[in-house]
Amino acid sequence: MDELERIRQKKLREMMDVAKANEHKQGWPDAPVEVTDASFDEFTQKYPLVVVDCWAAWCAPCHMVTPIVEELARDYKGKIVFGKMDVDLNGVTAMRYGIMSIPTLLIFKNGQLVEKVIGAMPRPSLEPRITRYL
Repeated sequence: MDELERIRQKKLREMMDVAKANEHKQGWPDAPVEVTDASFDEFTQKYPLVVVDCWAAWCAPCHMVTPIVEELARDYKGKIVFGKMDVDLNGVTAMRYGIMSIPTLLIFKNGQLVEKVIGAMPRPSLEPRITRYL
């Protein structure tokens, strides 16, 4: 009987750990978060995998990427967090990361820049470039 109780307790702890992990991820955004020069560093270090869409209001290719980023944010909630940063309003960060063309997606893993994706592309091309860091 002791062995059965030990297994039951172990299983209960495992289930509670999973529930706790999922509870934490419930607070993750399911839409891109507006990021500024002031919030950029904190945002990119807060989650294990972060993608920041660097864009501008006048940029037509940026508007083509927007719905793709919004879909990915919904589909990968709890795994990837997406942000949007208007480069015209946040020039300090844009210069710091050498953003010369938009749209540019900056991919951060554990707070470190791991890749820049420059230019508009369809979801089937963009998604694997991001998800390989999961």
